[in-house]
Amino acid sequence: MQKGTRLNDGHVTYLALLAKKDGTRRGCLCKKSSDNTKWHAKWFALLQNMLFYFENDSSSRPSGLYLLEGSVCDRAPSPKPSVSAKDCLEKQYYFTVMFNHDHQKALELRTEDAKDCDEWISGLLKDNEKIHSTPEVPASNDETELKKIKMVQSFLRGWICRRKWKSIIQDYIRSPHAESMRKRNQVVFSMLDSEAEYVQQLHILVNNFLRPLRMAASSKKPPSPTMMSAASSSTGNQPRY
Repeated sequence: MQKGTRLNDGHVTYLALLAKKDGTRRGCLCKKSSDNTKWHAKWFALLQNMLFYFENDSSSRPSGLYLLEGSVCDRAPSPKPSVSAKDCLEKQYYFTVMFNHDHQKALELRTEDAKDCDEWISGLLKDNEKIHSTPEVPASNDETELKKIKMVQSFLRGWICRRKWKSIIQDYIRSPHAESMRKRNQVVFSMLDSEAEYVQQLHILVNNFLRPLRMAASSKKPPSPTMMSAASSSTGNQPRY
């Protein structure tokens, strides 16, 4: 049985740096945000069917990656511009990457050069078809390369899941609900500390004051002088034999 291999951040960083150095396509593209409101300039690098993106070309760690397995890339029409942004948007060229994974949003990209846009589309399609193409007489080296690529893909899926889960946890930690829970826990812990201190002080009070008082109250009282004189007189009146 084949043992599973876990992919850590070091492996992903190595592949990202390899993509920056020897990737088939590298350059700056504008990426649409997840909420479809803003465009952000990122530096992209394509290695086989893995598309990495960085904050800029000098970044040493990737901000994320996309697995292009089974994806489709094509030109997209320009959005309807407003009157003020019409001239700016007419100089932009858009293309999208559609994934076959469920619930995965399409990747929307744009560039300012038509040739650059076409080269990115052809590069994405070429590398994706190269991974999934099945030649009639495959060479042994190609089979080994495909196995390596598929293994890396499985590693990257696990890494993406862990990274996504980490981002979800971090978002919850910064949420108002988590902040209110932390305040409530602080109140509860302070109450527990106060209760522990109260029990300790009560224990001291019982041992030092209440217990000696109860012991003194339970002891016999000394006889009074009147009772002593009455006892002596009764003893003296008794007849002697």
